[in-house]
Amino acid sequence: MSLQSRWPFALAAVLVVHAPDAIADPVADFYSANNVRIIIRSGPGGTYDLYSRLLSQHMLNHVPGRPAMINVNMPGGGGIIAANHVGLAAPRDGTILSIIGLGLPVDQALGLNKSLQVNLRDFNWIGSVSSSNQVLVTWHKSKVTSLNSARETPSQIGSTGAGSVSQQYPAFYNAFLGTKFNVIFGYGGTPPLNLAMERGEIDGSGSASWAQYTIEAPRLVKEKLIVPLIQVGLEKEPDLQDVPLLLDLAKTPEEAAAFRFLSNSVNFGRPVATTPGVPADRLAALRRAFDQTMVDPRFLDDVKRAGGEVRPMSSGDLAKLVNELTTTSEPLRSKLRTVLSQR
Repeated sequence: MSLQSRWPFALAAVLVVHAPDAIADPVADFYSANNVRIIIRSGPGGTYDLYSRLLSQHMLNHVPGRPAMINVNMPGGGGIIAANHVGLAAPRDGTILSIIGLGLPVDQALGLNKSLQVNLRDFNWIGSVSSSNQVLVTWHKSKVTSLNSARETPSQIGSTGAGSVSQQYPAFYNAFLGTKFNVIFGYGGTPPLNLAMERGEIDGSGSASWAQYTIEAPRLVKEKLIVPLIQVGLEKEPDLQDVPLLLDLAKTPEEAAAFRFLSNSVNFGRPVATTPGVPADRLAALRRAFDQTMVDPRFLDDVKRAGGEVRPMSSGDLAKLVNELTTTSEPLRSKLRTVLSQR
């Protein structure tokens, strides 16, 4: 056989040998062979569970290799159990995602809860799905239906427990705004708190995201059965323009710094993280998949149908926010530690 006649066969052999190398994708190969577990910091129901399940349903379409995404509820400790698992025990290979609890950067910055064993700065941040202002609400029949009346009249405000934002925020308002909230512990979440308000057991609920009311209890919002007294965030909710924003109430530099700290912690939102130590190529793939999911029309439609909203934050901005919150100056930390620990 002549050299000319052998050339097509030689070329074919080269293509056969080198084609797999040209199209190989180690990230896709890894995820096609492995499931991704989404660790949910709460039990079934509620906004953490909702956003986690919607994320698992749609994000898999954008991860190379299209891995199955399995939801694992791991409630307890206001999200501390889930965070400790992700940071200390879970595989560090890119097969773990979790929406981290809103209050944990404050816990770490102020050393409020010794059971938080992880350093949030060590996590690999993927991005935040949404942020929703924290609001303290009272029942519409309560004697306290404004911030001014809360300064004049003592009221019974329900909380899920010591160390939760529903305990910390009323304590903060008492110290800085002169309110007279008496915090009652022991309610197992927003639905029991709502029921207690409706029964007249308590005047109001210490703090929950506005999205929790619009998603979990829309009747209370539509029928104006709850009255938001104050909201915490970087700007007002579109449908709460008449409710005071904490940032706007600062009268001294000290108050401005304290109010900014609390407001930044709310902006943490519903942040998605993976474990420390994830290989760089898999981490980049997860971040791309998250960003693509945030603009996926099918994801956006499902969130809208569920009554939620998407206000995404990039992984870089999220990591910067976590670092800012957890490295607050010691004088401010000392002041806030005292205030937020009050019961």
